[in-house]
Amino acid sequence: MPSRLEKARQDPASMKARILACARKIFGEFGYSLTTTRMIAKEVGIDISTLYYHWGEKQDLYEAVIIDISDEIREKFLEVERNVSGQSLAVRLEIAIDIMCDYLFSHPEVSNLILFGYFNKDRHGVTLDLQVSEYISTIAVAMGLASSKSRVSVQDKARILAVWNSVLNFISGENFFRPMLDVTQPDYVAVVKETLKFILVPAFVRSG
Repeated sequence: MPSRLEKARQDPASMKARILACARKIFGEFGYSLTTTRMIAKEVGIDISTLYYHWGEKQDLYEAVIIDISDEIREKFLEVERNVSGQSLAVRLEIAIDIMCDYLFSHPEVSNLILFGYFNKDRHGVTLDLQVSEYISTIAVAMGLASSKSRVSVQDKARILAVWNSVLNFISGENFFRPMLDVTQPDYVAVVKETLKFILVPAFVRSG
């Protein structure tokens, strides 16, 4: 029998999918502790009993959000791996930065939820930071930093995390950083990509 999440994915126009989309947005804005099911129900335009009927308790909905996002991240990492095959290290890194920036800028709640997981000591079951750690080795191999997932050094994992965390902070901090730069949103995305490449590509190529 399909799970609630599978049903939501199968029918993006369904009530389950609408609730899931709003939950992603609100959990990403306020975190788990400050988000209530009433806030989500109000955003969707339904009563609280309808939300419980489709998703159960807040914890159930939160875990579905985390699993949904984690699966998306896995797909993006696989997309990076497919696109960088056979390229030089510099080109591989530029492609990875473009793909991950485009995804995360389009889904800012993802960056926020990951950072909430980093800094919030009050854990609530599934967290994105633990899920992301599983994919770091995949990226290290794709970047050519290691020959296999079982041979990724601590230093290489840290380097991948440096890229990952730089992207997260630029996205989650957009409302703070963009006014300082006095640029439009598209220009902000472009300058973030250019800056990450300017700093990270030479560093990786030199270490490689």
